[in-house]
Amino acid sequence: MKPSRLMEALKVCIAAQQPTFIWGPPGVGKSNVVKQIAAMMRMKLTDVRAVLLDAVDLRGLPYLVDGKAMWAAPGFLPTSGKGILFLDELNAAPPLVQAACYQLVLDRKIGEYELPKGWVVVAAGNRETDRAVTSRMPSALANRFAHLNFDVDLEDWVAWALDKGLQTPVIAFLRFRPELLHKFDPQRNEKAFPSPRSWEFTSNILSAANAEIEYDLASGIVGEGAASELIGFMRIYRSLPDPDMVLMAPGKAAIPEDPATMYAICGALAHKASDQNIGRVIKYANRLPVEFSVLLVRDCVKKDGNLVKTRAFIEWASKHSEVLI
Repeated sequence: MKPSRLMEALKVCIAAQQPTFIWGPPGVGKSNVVKQIAAMMRMKLTDVRAVLLDAVDLRGLPYLVDGKAMWAAPGFLPTSGKGILFLDELNAAPPLVQAACYQLVLDRKIGEYELPKGWVVVAAGNRETDRAVTSRMPSALANRFAHLNFDVDLEDWVAWALDKGLQTPVIAFLRFRPELLHKFDPQRNEKAFPSPRSWEFTSNILSAANAEIEYDLASGIVGEGAASELIGFMRIYRSLPDPDMVLMAPGKAAIPEDPATMYAICGALAHKASDQNIGRVIKYANRLPVEFSVLLVRDCVKKDGNLVKTRAFIEWASKHSEVLI
């Protein structure tokens, strides 16, 4: 399921105190979804990398009380409040570590330690078919979870990228080439490949790189093929007329003919959109093919949700209600 739908399902599971396992390929943002949910629900988050644990780590260390051995729980396990105990990469942990989680996941205790009532267990891991580092999850442990599958979704990623302030050319490029948002072939054993995570890294790197080394850096993050296309697209983006000049004369500014340039200008204008110029943005959008008009206005609203209150947006939306789904 796409991230926004997965988040809604995860909220229900957390509210019901149902242990949940999120499955997905490498680099799609499974851990980010859990962090966002914790922030939205105002819950603490304890992130435990199960793959780094030994089997004895969860139970803690023994100590003597009146000649009897007791167990001191590890400091990373919560003792009060409410929150999410996130067991990341659980199925990459050795079988003995996974076995140590049985009681913690189902009975909410291990040894003398008991998980506080306000806490819930959420785990995540890569699928066995992705050929990532995994250990087969025993059926006894798997049966203790509700299982949710994570699939990438361009619209959800664009909304997140706009909110995070990723580089506009990167967002516009993935609008143009959505199949490159996540392209992972487990058979090829590639070190660098396109994924939501690697596109975020690429955006961060390109913001500080000069043009001479952009390709070398991008190819080391998203792979050579995706990097070549991105750099070609960025040349188009940089050759666009100044978006401010377009907004000065939205009724006369040139309309691109090829799709790549149209995606680029839509990305540039969405980045510039504000409550002061949304009327001019929409005036230009009205001259575009309907699919690009909708794309441009939607991205403006994703960047700044308050734009839906403007007169220009309300008038545009009333004329395009049939395509606003």
